[in-house]
Amino acid sequence: MALFGKNKAANGTATTSRKTHVGNGRNFHLGTWLRLHGFDIITMVLAGVAGLGIYFAPPAYDHYFPIRFQDGEVIMPSIAVPMQKDLVPIWAAAFVAFFVPFVFFVLFQIRLRSMEHVFTSTMGLLKSLITAALFQVVIKCLIGGPRPHFLVVCKPQIPNGLVGSGYQELYFTRSVCTGDKKEINDAVESLPSGHSTAAFAGFVFLALYFNAQLKLLSAHNPAYWKILLFFAPILAAMLIALAMVMDGFHHWWDVTVGGLIGTACAFVAFRTTFASIWDFRFNHVLLPRTSSLFLRNKGGDANGMGIPSFGYVAGESGQWPVTRDGGWGDRQEVSGGAPFDASMTGGAGAGAGGLFGGSRNNGATANHNVNPSAMHHGDASRAV
Repeated sequence: MALFGKNKAANGTATTSRKTHVGNGRNFHLGTWLRLHGFDIITMVLAGVAGLGIYFAPPAYDHYFPIRFQDGEVIMPSIAVPMQKDLVPIWAAAFVAFFVPFVFFVLFQIRLRSMEHVFTSTMGLLKSLITAALFQVVIKCLIGGPRPHFLVVCKPQIPNGLVGSGYQELYFTRSVCTGDKKEINDAVESLPSGHSTAAFAGFVFLALYFNAQLKLLSAHNPAYWKILLFFAPILAAMLIALAMVMDGFHHWWDVTVGGLIGTACAFVAFRTTFASIWDFRFNHVLLPRTSSLFLRNKGGDANGMGIPSFGYVAGESGQWPVTRDGGWGDRQEVSGGAPFDASMTGGAGAGAGGLFGGSRNNGATANHNVNPSAMHHGDASRAV
C-alpha cells in the first residue's frame, strides 16, 4: 500500500496520509464506492449477459446473395475469397482492449496515488467496452451481411427446379447452403466488425486518457514522446481492425462502422467519467457521484469532495494530472482555457472573460488578476 499511502502537496513537500486516503485530497472508502457504483456494475453485468445471448443467437435477417451468372461466372468475388485463420482472435482483441489501458491506469498511480482513480477509470473503460459490444452484436444479429469468405463456408448447391429471385433470378438465401450451419450463421454477420469495435472502444479511451493526464493538447508545447504515446493506442486499434480485412473476415466498411461505434462509446464513457474531453484544465478530473440506488446522500459527494457536482472552478477538485510539465501542481500554469465543453460553463473561475478570455490557474486557486505584460514575456506566474 506504500504506492497509495503518500501524496505530495502542491508546494512540493511530502505528506503521509491514511491508507484510505486518495491522492489529490479525496478520501476513498471501498464500501462507499461499491454502494455508489454497485447498480452500474449490476447493469453492466446484465448488459454483458444480454450481449452474449445475442451473440450466440441465430441471424435475424436472411440476406440475398448472387451466386453465378448463367455462363458460370462468379457474380460477387468479394464474398468468395479463401477462408483463412483469423490473425487476431476476438477474445484477444477484447483482452488487449481492456488490459493495456488498465495497466496504464495502475502505472500512473506512481504519481497519482489514488485508488479511486484506478477503480473509477476502470469503470469508465468497461462502460465503453460493454456498451460498444452490446451495440455491435445487436447490429450483427439484426442487420449483418455476408463475410468475404461467405461462399466458401456456404458451399451453395441449387436444387433442380429452384428459381432464384431478382435480376435474372440469380439471388438466393442461405437456404441453398450445404456447409456447417454454425459457420454459415457466423458468415452472414460481417457488419460491424466486433474486433474493430472492441479495439477502438478501449484504445480511443486510452488515447483520451493519455491526452488528459499528460496534457498533450494544452497551454504548453509538450515533449514529442507524448505525441507518439497518444497515437500509439489509435495505431493499435487500426492494426487490429485492418488485420480483419487482410485475413478475409471483414470488408473495409465493416471495420469502419465498428471503429465509429467504438470511438463514439469511448468518447461518451470518458466524458461521463471525467469532467471534460478536450478542455485541458479539467479533463483529468474525476466527476463526483453523490448517490445511487444503494446510497442516498443528499448533502454532497460521499467520497469526501463535499460537493454534489463539479463546478468547473480552477482548483476546486484538488486533483492533479500525472504530468508536472507546464506548471501543473505548482500553481504556475495559467491559461484562458480551450474553446470546448467545459469552457462554456458559467461557473466562477471557469467562464470569466467569455470563451477565450479570463485567466485560469491550474493550481489550487484561480487567479483573475494576471499582469498582461508578465504573460506577454512568458511569465504567467506573476500576478498583480
